[in-house]
Amino acid sequence: MEVTNISISSGSVPATNDHPIRYELYAPVSGTSVSVPVVLFLHGFKGFKDWGTFPDICEELCYAGFAVVAFNFSTSGIGDRRFEFDRLDLFEQNTLSQDLDDVGSIIQALQKGVISDHHTHLNTDMIGIVGHSRGAQTALVAGAEYETIQTVVSWNAVANYLERWPETMVSDWNNKGFTDIKNSRTGQTMRVKRSLYDDAIKHQERILAEHRMADLRVPVLFIHGREDETIPYTDSEKLHIACASNDKELRLVANGGHTFGGSHPFEAQEFPKPLHEVVEWTKGWFTEYLKG
Repeated sequence: MEVTNISISSGSVPATNDHPIRYELYAPVSGTSVSVPVVLFLHGFKGFKDWGTFPDICEELCYAGFAVVAFNFSTSGIGDRRFEFDRLDLFEQNTLSQDLDDVGSIIQALQKGVISDHHTHLNTDMIGIVGHSRGAQTALVAGAEYETIQTVVSWNAVANYLERWPETMVSDWNNKGFTDIKNSRTGQTMRVKRSLYDDAIKHQERILAEHRMADLRVPVLFIHGREDETIPYTDSEKLHIACASNDKELRLVANGGHTFGGSHPFEAQEFPKPLHEVVEWTKGWFTEYLKG
């Protein structure tokens, strides 16, 4: 389906913790007689739906014929100021379980018609999901958790957070009950409570990507930058090997860093070459497995 016009609308739905999940719906203007598959877009840790290249990527996916729901996790730290971390009180409460539950809340809102667009008929039985970094780890887990999700694309995923968090953070959590993280872009000190760590330990079989790969049987595309300075590409290699799907691929991006060359703010007319490659692969994967 060729798309020449898209509609972008905003809203929020309540999370299981009663805080809002703020979203953007990018919908092809195709008429209600055409059924359009849906893609969920998940940001990472210290990220948000309006970060840098993300809105442009969502538009690209929409012009390719998908309705895209990009949303801020309920404890992302972003409140009414869509580009600022104005709710650090929520950020400090973030957990991987809540992220996963937020995905479920969005799916439920789609299926009940709470998230909709009068320009388009959304096929909520055909849902794909793509995530970046921590969002990729959640996307992979969601693909195993929610049967409505038909396919997953993972960008620079974390395999196992319990192996990733350094001893200094774990020591802080054990001794002080919190750890402070510096946001190098904004200069903010962002506190994270021990509940993040306790949640990962208690519910690791449900919420850590490495533990859910045996349950993940839908088609999965793992993408990772070879030059990722934050998460080594070996994390995606591990996940790809462990994944139980019969339709899975691992693609490593030459010269690809953690954001594939994207930045915030992003004002260029074209994506950097590594990111362009990632977006094209992602569009092709969703076209094959959501439209095929």
